[in-house]
Amino acid sequence: MSHPTVECVPNFSEGRSRETVDSIAECIRKHAPVLDVTMDADHNRSVITFAGSPNQVALASIAAAGEALARIDLRNHHGVHPRLGALDVLPFVPVAGITLAECAALAVSVGEKIWEQWRIPVYLYEAAARIPERANLANVRKPGVGDPDIGGPERHPTAGAIACGARKFLIAYNVNLRSNDLAAAKEIAATVRGPAVKALGLRLDSLGIVQVSMNLVDFERTPIHEAFQAVERLAADRGIAVLESELIGLLPKRAWELSRNYNLRWREPVESCILEDKLDLK
Repeated sequence: MSHPTVECVPNFSEGRSRETVDSIAECIRKHAPVLDVTMDADHNRSVITFAGSPNQVALASIAAAGEALARIDLRNHHGVHPRLGALDVLPFVPVAGITLAECAALAVSVGEKIWEQWRIPVYLYEAAARIPERANLANVRKPGVGDPDIGGPERHPTAGAIACGARKFLIAYNVNLRSNDLAAAKEIAATVRGPAVKALGLRLDSLGIVQVSMNLVDFERTPIHEAFQAVERLAADRGIAVLESELIGLLPKRAWELSRNYNLRWREPVESCILEDKLDLK
């Protein structure tokens, strides 16, 4: 595929209502192919992966923001994952025939249209950041982050704000522990955290366990199996065993190839979750 292709991986602050998530996904499908939908009740969060031309992805993103506004009220939202808004994070990822800088420009354009149409303010992060500190999403989530880059200054009363940006491929990867020791999970997350790994220790009440939830932002620098082994080793130091690991969304084929020969105790098989296969990018 030589024509420009952009992957978009919005995170929504709803992981318990299938009706709501299906409705958002259906809005997206009117403009771009949906590749994957993942929901998590404890996080109370869903991730919908779609891809297409820049125009398709832009239209789908704006529609999704409107549907999230109509269906998600942050005043009634509870979940273990931190959040800014109903549509919480809206990243654009270059896949083929388009640069990261062009995806950053797309993020700005979409953010402006979301503000114009839905009056939801937008923070720009990663490659689209206007303020250097906001290149790191974690800084955008901090209290006192300041006024949004687009719109505002007040956040929407029910939809909050959106972190919109452009980035390279990211792998959302969780390791579940045979323990309910949240302090231990947080300690492990703090230890594995680094330039290529973002990590949180979270409690999963539905399973009675804790989780080390990670974003692998450079899978060649820190492959999936190395992240797993680090968590496993640190957990063992505390007398805790690893229960399983799980993928949220899709992963690049190269990331799968780097770690396919390791026993990562996948909760569900991930062979069908390769992005290039979904897009038929051989």
